[in-house]
Amino acid sequence: MTGMRFGRAIPIYAALCLLCASQQVRAQEPPQESSSKPAEAPSATPPKPFPKQKKDTPTQNAPDQPTWDPLRAEKDLEVGQFYMKKGDLDAAIDRFQDATKAKPGYAIPFRFLGEAQEKKGLKKQALKSYQRYLDLYPHAEDGDKVRKKIDKLYKEVEKEKKK
Repeated sequence: MTGMRFGRAIPIYAALCLLCASQQVRAQEPPQESSSKPAEAPSATPPKPFPKQKKDTPTQNAPDQPTWDPLRAEKDLEVGQFYMKKGDLDAAIDRFQDATKAKPGYAIPFRFLGEAQEKKGLKKQALKSYQRYLDLYPHAEDGDKVRKKIDKLYKEVEKEKKK
């Protein structure tokens, strides 16, 4: 017999929930303007045109874009590594640079950026990227290897300056 009592309560409870939900929806709707107000007369002056705006770029004019986004940085690293394997160094460099902007204190993108720049022949930029990697991660496991690359690149840059 107790099952019958609860069996009747469930449909009543569901009806109450629906009633409350419909009242919440009505409360969120903007109030309707009454028709008793007189309509505004159109103005005689035409609306002003919008001022010329700069061309929108994702990094400069997008305040809604997060400046610190570690998940985006990880995704940029993955995609950049894919481009490196594919041989598209320009795309890889772009993605690694995006990763450094999305998570500025993260050292790994600077190492990959240095590798891509070195393969492309951008020795000065690679030198800066490797140095930034070591600045952020001074006790890196591959620190000795990176320091050797920095020495090698530094010597090559000095030779090019003398020519």
